[in-house]
Amino acid sequence: MSIPFDRRDQLDKIQQGLLPGEQIIAVYDAIGVGTGFLGLTDRRVVIQDNSFVGKKIAITSIPYARITSVSILTNKSFAGQFFSSGHIAISTGHHTYEVEFRGDEKTHHVHDVILHYILR
Repeated sequence: MSIPFDRRDQLDKIQQGLLPGEQIIAVYDAIGVGTGFLGLTDRRVVIQDNSFVGKKIAITSIPYARITSVSILTNKSFAGQFFSSGHIAISTGHHTYEVEFRGDEKTHHVHDVILHYILR
């Protein structure tokens, strides 16, 4: 099974940080201020945040068990209208991470994968 990804370097970063037995589901490039990419594994969500002062980068791992909700944010209806980008909001109860993707397919895939794992 091939892993959907936008950029090889982002996929490589996720692969380098895998735990034994952990599997990558997808790695998507993010757009907008701050975020570099979002990766999904069978154990966690990995977000690269480029918004720190001094060119520092944070790679944050969020175990699915810590996620309290996941939302799709858009300014258009779900009534079949296309939108060129979509946002996902991942809440841990203490913090909400927002990530924007190009295209609604990626947004919906991320949402559905996270929802699948938090409802287990």
